[in-house]
Amino acid sequence: MSASVAAGVAQETGRRWFGEAGGVIGNAPRELGTRYLSVAEREEISRGLARDEGPRVIGRRLGRAASSSISREINNNGGPARYRAHVAEAAARERAKRPKTAKLADPGNAGLRDHVQERLLLRWSPEQISARLVSEFADCPEMRVSHETIYQSIYVQGRGALRRELAACLRTGRALRKPRRQAEARTPRIPDMVPI
Repeated sequence: MSASVAAGVAQETGRRWFGEAGGVIGNAPRELGTRYLSVAEREEISRGLARDEGPRVIGRRLGRAASSSISREINNNGGPARYRAHVAEAAARERAKRPKTAKLADPGNAGLRDHVQERLLLRWSPEQISARLVSEFADCPEMRVSHETIYQSIYVQGRGALRRELAACLRTGRALRKPRRQAEARTPRIPDMVPI
């Protein structure tokens, strides 16, 4: 574990700390990647809007999708008339900050948290709970939560919105979350199998 070496502790200590934190790697702050617009791209959007260019023209020049990247960027930051690159960049950095308050830990979402806990006690899986919330509360988007958020609220101590004992209500009954292995890391079910 390179994290243990970086922290200057033994691997066993690092493993124990990892387990105490819930056994899941959290959302650590990181530098914005190519998935996100850069300062230069935001400047180009601002210049394009000043020349009365539409999102398609700007998107083509930047090699970005007009509808999903450029239009959303413009609309989220004041619209074509009020868009400013430096303001949009500051807002994007603020939105990207981690850690954020978990949805189920937010006091304003007590009803959602109680609903999820009731279903977990009935031995529903987080996937079932998440899917059912969409149909039960079709006209109430604040009553929705992803299955991943439910898992993190149980397992990750820092996000502990749900009681740790609820882990026993999950079908696996594990106290720690077990990460999924990559396809190539899985052991074959048939001994001495030769892949085709």
